[in-house]
Amino acid sequence: MAATHRPAGIPALERRELLRAALGRMRRVTGLPVAFGGEVSPGGRGVRLTEFAGTWTDALPNLVVSAGNGLGGRVLLAARPGSVDDYAADSRISHEYDKQVTAEGLRAIAAVPVLVGESVFSVLYGGVREPQPLGGWVLAAMNQIAVGVGVELTVRSEVERRLAELETAAIIQSAREAPAAPGWEDVREAHAELRSIAHEITDAALRRRLQLVCDRLTRPRGRPARGNPLSPRELDVLALVAVGCGNAEVGRRLGLRSETVKSYLRNAMRKLGTHGRTETVVAARRAGFLP
Repeated sequence: MAATHRPAGIPALERRELLRAALGRMRRVTGLPVAFGGEVSPGGRGVRLTEFAGTWTDALPNLVVSAGNGLGGRVLLAARPGSVDDYAADSRISHEYDKQVTAEGLRAIAAVPVLVGESVFSVLYGGVREPQPLGGWVLAAMNQIAVGVGVELTVRSEVERRLAELETAAIIQSAREAPAAPGWEDVREAHAELRSIAHEITDAALRRRLQLVCDRLTRPRGRPARGNPLSPRELDVLALVAVGCGNAEVGRRLGLRSETVKSYLRNAMRKLGTHGRTETVVAARRAGFLP
């Protein structure tokens, strides 16, 4: 089975909007009256159909197509496009979903995988309500659209990953208030790369976020606070907690186990004489250890 992947950092609503837009393009380019699809479930066990254009019934929404079953399951398993001229009569696929497909009146159907890297993120379908060969050009056009979705998801996921890294670096740098903190040259390099990526992003809101992070990274810093009892790692953890990160997210960003994060937090509380996360953040800010 091909690996499956859910692009990190991209909200579910944004992912669904991308799929809906792809289905609209698919109908316009191919002339197919019906298009639908959905994301692969975690673990790659199947595809839940959630996005539709041109359907007439409620037979398909939320149907889970298992890997290997039906046309979509075969496409998911092979990570390659496929089609049938008459779904219910085709001997090359299994027929667990004939009832739903027949209820919608679909006969000829094509399906293509959306790949993020080498992993299957989604399966998109197009179909007509009479048996007929769809033609290689239809499958090629659908696949080209799917490839475009995969590229967009890859770019957005990478941007979100770099945003998280740079936001973390900016938070930690602000907390330490030391322009020459270890690793700052790497941040400068990433900053330059991120600015170049921003020019290629068509999403205005995402581009604005990138620009704001770049601005934060280039602001001049003051001198380190005096008399800070917190270790650099304790301050790193507390800085992320201060902006709303939970222990798991702090651990992910800093490469620490959750128990280690908790240990650093307990140490910070002990040193500052506090008894909770919020109280500790407030105390650190009043003392000038956090911005």
